[in-house]
Order: sequence, then C-alpha cells, then structure tokens
Amino acid sequence: MSELQYCEILKTNINVTNMLDTVSYINEHLKELRGNYICVSNVHTTVMSYENERYREIQNSAAMALPDGAPLSRYSRRHGFPKACRVTGPDLMIEMLKISSQYGYRHFFYGSTPEILENMRKVIERDYPGAIIAGMYSPPFRPVTEAEDDEVVNMINEAEPDFIWVGLGAPKQEEWMYSHSLRTKAVMLGVGAGFDYLAGGLKRAPMWMQKISLEWFYRLMQEPKRLWRRYMTSNLKFLFYVYIKKRH
Repeated sequence: MSELQYCEILKTNINVTNMLDTVSYINEHLKELRGNYICVSNVHTTVMSYENERYREIQNSAAMALPDGAPLSRYSRRHGFPKACRVTGPDLMIEMLKISSQYGYRHFFYGSTPEILENMRKVIERDYPGAIIAGMYSPPFRPVTEAEDDEVVNMINEAEPDFIWVGLGAPKQEEWMYSHSLRTKAVMLGVGAGFDYLAGGLKRAPMWMQKISLEWFYRLMQEPKRLWRRYMTSNLKFLFYVYIKKRH
C-alpha cells in the first residue's frame, strides 16, 4: 500500500483499503502520522459530513478515513474499487495490540469510564502481554477548561505513546482529535465503541451479521433507546442521498 486511495462518498474521502494494508501503512508511516489522526467512518458519520460542512472538514482533514461501515466499502466496490474492504476501528485496535510486542508499541486510551478502562487494562494484560499501556484517562462528562486540557495533553505526551485510542463516540472523538492535531506526539485513532467491546461491556455481532451489513442492527438491539433514532435516520438519509437525490 504505497499510496492511499480514496473513494468520495457524499463529499467525504473514504479510504479504499483492507485490514492488512491498513496495518502495513500505519507501521510504515508511523513517523509521518504522529500528531495526526485517523477516523473510522460509517453511514452515520458520512451523512453528518454531508450535512455539516465543519464536520466534513474534520473528516477530510484526517490522515485516513477508514470504511468502518460495510455500506461504504460496498459503495466503493460499485464505483471502481473492487478490492475495497471494511476496516473497523475495534478490529484495527486489536490488530495493533497483537503486533505491539514485535514493534514495542505504546498505547494510550482516552475516553469512556474508569470502570471500562480498568476492565480493558485487565484484558490487554491477559491477552496482549506485549502491548505497553502508556496510560489511560477518562475525561469528565462536561466541558473542560483550557488549563485542564493542557494538563491532559502534557500527561499524554509525557507518557510517550505511539497510539492514542480515542473512545468518545462520533462526533465528539473526531472533534477532539481535530482540535488536538499536532498537539500530541502520537497518532490518534477514533474507535467508537471499541473500548466497550474490548472490555466486554458490549458484544460484537456474529460474523454472519457483519458480512451482510447487519452489525448496526445488532448494536441497535443492545441499546435501542440510545441508538434507534441515529440508525433509522442515518440509514434512510444515506439511501436517499446516494440512490435517489443523486439521480435528480
């Protein structure tokens, strides 16, 4: 994967890639990626980007915008990129943890609750003993002051991580990474519910559901009150923008 390829989907540049090539690219270009960020994009974030110019700038300013949602990679395949595959944030985090002992990678985890972070720590120490946990931080559920933010940035940089995994959910995690571009000395990656999956708080959909683009439905069944409006609205809008509005 010498050069990054993109497929423009609703004005957002989504990478055309697969897991193997993505991991290889990050390994080979980690030095250039430091201080930058990687988005994992799905139908929800792509629709938000289409409707919100500022958020679209955030997505398109990323070093990479990976096709976390299966409809995005499917769209790319139908528009001239037959090898486009889905690359989810939670899976990418696991892959990087797996190879950390080989490269001596250090990881910082920003987001979620202290309980989930502690459960993550136990899982990582048990299943990925070569992965170095440089630090973990659960931000308060309120706006932080400039002084507080500076203190956290200093804490992260002093921990000298290679990767900062950000689990705030969209659009907060992308906004956080964008506002901290070049302020951190590591590459930032937004992974949505990746922390909850790794800690065991949420279960991933069965592989057969992932393959037929129904992971969103599995998530909806787990958290219907929180997610029903987002998924129903985003999915319908995506279909409208891509297949109906485009024809007119």
